[in-house]
Amino acid sequence: MKPARAGNAMVDGVALSPEGERIAIEVKSPHDDIIRGVGQCFEALAAGYNRAVLVTTLRVARRLRKRVFQRRGLKLIGVDAKARIHRYDADGWRLLTDKQCLFRSQKSKVGIDRFSLD
Repeated sequence: MKPARAGNAMVDGVALSPEGERIAIEVKSPHDDIIRGVGQCFEALAAGYNRAVLVTTLRVARRLRKRVFQRRGLKLIGVDAKARIHRYDADGWRLLTDKQCLFRSQKSKVGIDRFSLD
């Protein structure tokens, strides 16, 4: 992934959905400032991105207030110790299967075949 400017902030990556929507991706480790990551996601939404995704460990993600992520276009994804991907939505935490989230690398560019955030 290549960092990209989103308004006054930098996000870790940008993806395009099959519908042509621009998705800002911000990845935070447990030692990073998670509040800054949330701010970068909101800045990306304000800068015209259709969606923003905050990716962190599942342990850190479960400690966050979920009300922040009920805003339209902002999603929270947690990765557990077994590298399984969990998404938070209105129904709570949901485990994503390999069919719903496929990543493919091409040379120095990362493309996303399907990325289900709905």
